[in-house]
Amino acid sequence: MKFDLVIQNGSVVLKDSVEKVDIGIKDGKIIEISQHINDSAKEYVDAAGQYVMPGMVDAHVHLSEPGRDWEGFETGTKALAAGGTTSIVDMPLNGLPAITNKEALRGKLKCAENKAYVDYALYGGLVPGNIEDLEDLSNEGVAAYKCFMATTGSDVVGDFKNVDVYTLYQGMKKLAELGHFLSIHAENAEFTDQYALDKIKQGKVTIRDYVESRPVIAEVDAVRQALFLGKETGCKLHFVHISSRQAVEEIIKAREEGQDVTLESCPHYFTMDLEAFEKIGPVAKCAPPLREKEEQEKLWEALLDGKIDFLTSDHSPCPPEMKQSDTNNIFEIFGGISGCQNNVDLMFDEAVKKRGLSVHRFAQLIATNPAKRFNLKQKGSIELDKDADIILLDPNQSYQVKKEDLYYRHPHSPYIGRTINCRVTKTFVRGQLVFDLEGGIVGRPVGKYLSANSLVEI
Repeated sequence: MKFDLVIQNGSVVLKDSVEKVDIGIKDGKIIEISQHINDSAKEYVDAAGQYVMPGMVDAHVHLSEPGRDWEGFETGTKALAAGGTTSIVDMPLNGLPAITNKEALRGKLKCAENKAYVDYALYGGLVPGNIEDLEDLSNEGVAAYKCFMATTGSDVVGDFKNVDVYTLYQGMKKLAELGHFLSIHAENAEFTDQYALDKIKQGKVTIRDYVESRPVIAEVDAVRQALFLGKETGCKLHFVHISSRQAVEEIIKAREEGQDVTLESCPHYFTMDLEAFEKIGPVAKCAPPLREKEEQEKLWEALLDGKIDFLTSDHSPCPPEMKQSDTNNIFEIFGGISGCQNNVDLMFDEAVKKRGLSVHRFAQLIATNPAKRFNLKQKGSIELDKDADIILLDPNQSYQVKKEDLYYRHPHSPYIGRTINCRVTKTFVRGQLVFDLEGGIVGRPVGKYLSANSLVEI
């Protein structure tokens, strides 16, 4: 038989258009795209009435293995697959030890073996004291590097630490030499730490107080400083989970002036605001925080204007007890949102159906652009000879997010109870069905490590 799988009758989202074509898949690759495929295949999938899209490349995920039971490769990638994600780039923090040297990275890879339902690349971390480890991490195949300008981590040995200005500068110089880019959590630590201390001293510990303690100016100031250091060192930059229009504009201006810089934002900044945060409670706490409605609308304008390069989940789960405080002090509660299982559905509903974003532009935001930035050459679009990482999405099927349907190790999410007006119905990773709406997760874990050194799975 010529094909292992043929996907028929769907509206296929190609690079610049949506076409009624069939897709022929063999040995995990797309080998034919044509009006009607008549050659024999082992299996046929009828996608009538649905979009056939490249699977999401979620470039910001926290799977906190090894060392913590907040999430794991098995549960996390099941949720990702169910949500229409086919490849991820996993962050170097939240697990123990943090991925700041080659020994920690090798431990992470060992932990991931035979557990992942989607393909995965890994970040290395930039922290104080590990400049000499950056080249080793590069040799191990990390896709990029991550640092925090905001205060992070804990006193636990091996936890991730934020950078000081000296480390940031020296790290950028080294990464420029290695040809890698640096992803940055951009919030000025002096702003946010002192604001928080002032609020707590005054007994102001509500959700609104927390949001006020991490103002837009803290994000913009950190963005400006990082851009300046990047320009001085020649280091390529990427800004994660940008939450304000002003920060977007600073980044776009630097790019127009010649810097190699990109940015991402996340579904929660577009679908929940401060008022929603106050209604939902601590499960919606994140950093940077959810903003006022007016700021959210400005961010939507930036997205629809094409100024945001791609979308990521920043899936940052934790046990439920870490989302609680006996004293109702929001500053004591872990900041991270569990949301990766609803990324694609949620943003397709909000951006495409409600605000008129084109479907092929949506595919670029969730798949093509992150794959390009992270040099995942076999991922991110439906093209000949690329991996058959494909999802089917029914634009007319509504559902309510329920706790019992979530695959997370700890099934809590700010989206529980929300109605979403479209749905991922099937997810294929390299042509292998890993999620089906009727049957759930299918088969064994098929995910493979995406090494930056080989540019393909190994």
